[in-house]
Amino acid sequence: MKKFVPVLSAAAMMASLSACGFTADTANTAASSAETTASAAESTADTAAADSYKVAIVQQLDHASLDEIRVAIEKELDAKAAEKGITIEYKDFNGQNDATTLNQIGTQVVADGYDAIIPIATLAAQCMTTAAESTKTPVIYAAISDPAAADLTDIDYVTGTSDALNTQSIMDMMFAVQPDIQTVGLLYSNSEANSTTPIAEAKAYLDAKGIAYVEKTGNTNDEIMTAASSMVGQVDAVFTPTDNVVMAAAAAVSETLTKGGIPFYTGADSFVTAGAFATCGVNYTELGTYTADMALDILETGVVPAYHVMDGGIITVNTETAAALGIDYSAFNDLAGQVVEVTTAE
Repeated sequence: MKKFVPVLSAAAMMASLSACGFTADTANTAASSAETTASAAESTADTAAADSYKVAIVQQLDHASLDEIRVAIEKELDAKAAEKGITIEYKDFNGQNDATTLNQIGTQVVADGYDAIIPIATLAAQCMTTAAESTKTPVIYAAISDPAAADLTDIDYVTGTSDALNTQSIMDMMFAVQPDIQTVGLLYSNSEANSTTPIAEAKAYLDAKGIAYVEKTGNTNDEIMTAASSMVGQVDAVFTPTDNVVMAAAAAVSETLTKGGIPFYTGADSFVTAGAFATCGVNYTELGTYTADMALDILETGVVPAYHVMDGGIITVNTETAAALGIDYSAFNDLAGQVVEVTTAE
């Protein structure tokens, strides 16, 4: 349309100029000049559009892990905008762990014409994928432990980063510092897709060693707290994967288990800064940064690559919790390339 209107104007000019004695060649030159001007204007408009992007960041709920990822995404988008001399406008949305709210956010984001959507956590990613189906707006998710189990693979406009957990490494950590464990507690939400695979892997590991386990689940903070409290006196250690429901109550759960003399092994370092004993996993700041870079690459190239599994293998230990439990964790040095010591965040 940007070209069509100037060409019509040129045609009208040709008829007018012919009536005044101009030749057809002169008129054709005028028409060609007008079309060239229109093409230049269109090219300028396209360049301006390519220098400005709108990104929606959709966080499933508030808790330390997801907050850390969001902050890293925003920081990297700001850094890349400054580095490349472009404008990246982003807006934060929070679904409060409610599918209805997340679906409403998805509808709004698509209607508002965002160029890309970055959902953080599984339910947010699933809802944004559904919302963007008609427009094929790129969805670049962050921190999906098992994209295949969450039905987020083989979709041409969907990709992202995975914080897939090495469950065996965490189980190995348990027995490295507590070789006499008799019973392990498995604490998780049965509504969390992130927990399905690692819990199954933990059971298989413990079955192979002939170690008993007790499963406790919950879908609200109160239910998780009740489940955690019921494990005191029943188990020698507790394992929770990258479970968003448990993470929301991580500080209280960690305090309860530590007071009960039970080491709390988890799937993310943010649990450990909340008071859990230890984890072996990915760095969520690095994951957020990688996700932001991935989103910008897609916006600039139009190419949607396969999802990326972040490197793990970093053991994080809460030294305050270790002291309270009286655990010597020096054996962890033989299990990982890096052992990070932290204290409980305020």
